[in-house]
Amino acid sequence: MSASDIYRHAPLGSKIRFSNGEPRPPDRFTRKVRAWEEENGTGTLVQWSPGFESGTWSSPPTFGLHIATYASYGVPVIVLRRIYSTTSQLQFEIIERPRFGMARILTAIGEGDELQHLAEDEAAAQSWLTRHRYHGARIDMVVDPEVANRPLLRGMAA
Repeated sequence: MSASDIYRHAPLGSKIRFSNGEPRPPDRFTRKVRAWEEENGTGTLVQWSPGFESGTWSSPPTFGLHIATYASYGVPVIVLRRIYSTTSQLQFEIIERPRFGMARILTAIGEGDELQHLAEDEAAAQSWLTRHRYHGARIDMVVDPEVANRPLLRGMAA
């Protein structure tokens, strides 16, 4: 799938694989392996933001993948996310979608959404929200894991 397809159709909370199509280099080439890992991996779709066009400036729609969280003594220290535009040349694949009945805890970012947590059900989401306070957070139940039509530009209807 293209980056545009992921933006338009992958629901928040989906596990996404991204790849440049190249084979992994042998382990003895450590720099090449590190470079390859930058363009090949998996992440969870956690945010999307529509593009913007004006007379002199434009930006494409973007989506963000949560790659990893690094912690020290149980406290998150670094959260690694990658933001991709719909013009990315990488290939993407949906590995797993959130299941029916799961609950997403979302916050608004501009005209897009950001996933804060994916819970097994509404009760677990309510419990998580009482422990982790997010201003403006809302619970979005997964009704149809296949549907996620998003506007490409700000102000457009979905």
